[in-house]
Parts: sequence; structure tokens; C-alpha cells
Amino acid sequence: MSDNTKIEKQLRQQVIEAAIKHYEVKHKRENSFKPGDRISYGGRVFDEKEIINLIDSSLDFWLTTGKYAEKFEKEFAEFLGIRHCSLANSGSSANLLAFMALTSHKLGNRRIKKGDEVITVAAAFPTTVAPIIQYGAIPVFVDVTLPTYNIDITQLEVALSDKTKAVMIAHTLGNPFDLQTVKDFCDAHNLWLIEDNCDALGTKYLYNDDWKYSGTIGHIGTSSFYPPHHMTMGEGGAVYTNDTQLKHIVESFRDWGRDCWCPSGKDDTCKNRFTQQFGELPVGYDHKYVYSHIGYNLKVTDMQAAVGCAQLEKLPFFIEKRKENWKMLREGLDELQDMFILPEATAKSQPSWFGFLLTVREDANFTRDEIVIYLERSGVQTRMLFAGNLLRHPCFDEMRKTSEGYKIIGDLKNTDTIMNRTFWIGVYPGMTNDMIIYILEKIMGFVKI
Repeated sequence: MSDNTKIEKQLRQQVIEAAIKHYEVKHKRENSFKPGDRISYGGRVFDEKEIINLIDSSLDFWLTTGKYAEKFEKEFAEFLGIRHCSLANSGSSANLLAFMALTSHKLGNRRIKKGDEVITVAAAFPTTVAPIIQYGAIPVFVDVTLPTYNIDITQLEVALSDKTKAVMIAHTLGNPFDLQTVKDFCDAHNLWLIEDNCDALGTKYLYNDDWKYSGTIGHIGTSSFYPPHHMTMGEGGAVYTNDTQLKHIVESFRDWGRDCWCPSGKDDTCKNRFTQQFGELPVGYDHKYVYSHIGYNLKVTDMQAAVGCAQLEKLPFFIEKRKENWKMLREGLDELQDMFILPEATAKSQPSWFGFLLTVREDANFTRDEIVIYLERSGVQTRMLFAGNLLRHPCFDEMRKTSEGYKIIGDLKNTDTIMNRTFWIGVYPGMTNDMIIYILEKIMGFVKI
């Protein structure tokens, strides 16, 4: 070992030790919740291990995708029990990549073309639907059911047409949609299934008598690693699949549209870099600069992935803590079923909950807005179920004028109910029993006023 290498190792250790001390002073907190303190709906849960990984990565100064990204992709795929994982810079980018992969010419007649239809729901986060519209396909919106808040499977056959090519929907706040019915429907009609798994990491579903993680049953699954999610990289996302061809297509769109599969920083892993012919390019044109798709640059940085590797070790705890917190809220609010529609898990599922949904009943003596304002003033952070009804938002104003660019099945009655009367509170692992007891006391106190 050279003198410079020894010195570098010593200095690296000193920097890391100093960073640990900084963490203990700046970030480490004992549980000191007092009634009235702000209770967030979600947030980061981390310790010195994330700091160590982040500093270690930064000292390498490998600023794009690298060794930590490779490590995360491998270990995350192993956790899910799936063959391939491709990291991206956000969950929204993961959804974009998942959809765009299905438009690839390499899929032949199965590719999604402009004007083809994709079944989805309007009670969704915008980036589950945005890629469909941005590409020029037609979203076909169906309603959801209460109290699961997931797609109404009775409308699938009604929504089907000779232009239908895919179903793209999310598992709502960790509660999976009826994967058996939806996947059987897709298989029967040769449709693609994209599972937006961004709010459901760690959820399990009994599919064909086998417990599987949500996101691994469809053709493609996606995750988000934004701070409030089940685990975080700050920003970050993932696309995963058992289909090797789809994996290569996803990474092509992610990496500028290039045809080459070499990892970042590596050349000629196939030993055919200068021997092939593509399109109208000259024979032997450098394969590293051949583009088979009109793509993007949506790669994650290695520093983000470094944080993710430490978070992945905590993921089993995060999942169980979310379940415990949700159960405590559900049991504590059970007596209020005459005032709220309380959430229920989908049959044959073990949800890894993202939040706790409450829908104020129509005949309650208070409104959603009244209890939300009360909770917020009491220090309890709340959230709407994302868009409520995405079609009611300004981004659809122009499309509504012409009634073109999308289709609606039925009247979306439950979707409008969610828009008007639903909200949710957090169950993230940073929430303590004292916080949940406080939330229960505040809700109970409000409804008895």
C-alpha cells in the first residue's frame, strides 16, 4: 500500500468520525414529544449509517451512478424477489420510464402507440397519469371503491376496447388493488400492467396462492424514494421487472436513449463495441454512441444511492412500524364508524401503509374542511388523497373544453367523494405511540364538541 493510499484512508476515517459527531449534535434526537408539537404526515428516519455512506460516497467524488447504485439495485431486487432493478432520479421519473418502455419499437405489435388506450383512475397522484397523456395515448378513467380506495374492478371490462393496450394504476396509500383480478384481466386480453408501487413498498399480496410483494406481479413496478416515502434517498426512484428486455429498454430511455448496455464508466463489456451496424450508420460506429430511443437523462447519483443502501437495511423495521401505527389508529377510531368511512385492507393482502385515510360521512355533523383545519391548528399535519379527482384540476381545463384526449367510464362518484370528504394522516416510522395517542385524543375531542 502506497503512502498516499495510507494517508487517504486515515483522512477518510477522520472525516467520517467527525461526521458522526456532527450527526449526534445536529440530528440525533431523543423522544421528547409534547402535546401540541408538530406531528408530520411523513419524514426521514435515519442515523449515522446514512451519514457515513453519504460522506464516503462524496469523498470518492464519483458524481454520477456508480458502485453504490449497483449495490442498491442488486440488494433491492433481492429484497423484492425480482430479477432486475433500475434506479432513477425520482418516483415520477420511474413512472415515466415504465410507461415509455412500453412504447418501444422493440416490442413490435405489443408496443403502445399514440392514440392507444390505457386504463387508470382519476383518484391518483398526477405522475401515474401524466406519462400517458404526455406521450399521446388516451387515459381511460374508471372509479374506485370505498373503503379500499382502489380501482373498481367491475368496470374493467366496461373500459376495455380494441384500442386498450395497458393498465397503469397505483396501490393507494399502501393498500394494494385487487392484483389477482387485474392481472388475470390483463393476461386474458394481452395487456401490459404497470404497478405504481410508490406508496406501497413492502406490501404483500396473495397472488396465485403465493405471497408476493406488490410491484412484482405486473410487468413493471415502480418505487419512489422521496423523503416521506417508505425509505428515502432524498430524491430517487426505481423501476423493476422480471423481463430482461424491458429492463434494457427502461435503461435505454433513462440513459439518453442509447442502445449500449454498458454501465456508467465502463466500455466494451460485450466486446462488440466497434463491430456492429445500426440503422444507416457506418459499420463499426461506436456502439456507446448509438441511440435506439428518443430518451432522457434520469439517472440517480451515487450519493443518493449511498443513502439508499443504508436505508434499505432499515426497511423491514420501517414496514412493520407503519403497520403497527396504522393498526393503533384503526383500533382507536373504530367506534367512530358512524362519522367516518374507515379504511380497510384489500382481501388477500398485508399492506405496508403509507397513511391512514378518513372519509367524513355525508350525514356527519361536521365537514372534512372543519376537522382538517382543527387538526392542523392542533399540530397534526394532514394531506388530501393527492389529486382527489385529477380531472377537476386546471391541468385538464383545455382537454375538458374539447372532451378529447381522455375517456371516462361512469360518473366517478366515489372519486368525487374522495375529492370532497377524504383526508389522511401519517403512520410513518418516526411517529411514536405518544403522538398517535395525541392524534386519537384530538379526533375524539373534535367529534364530541
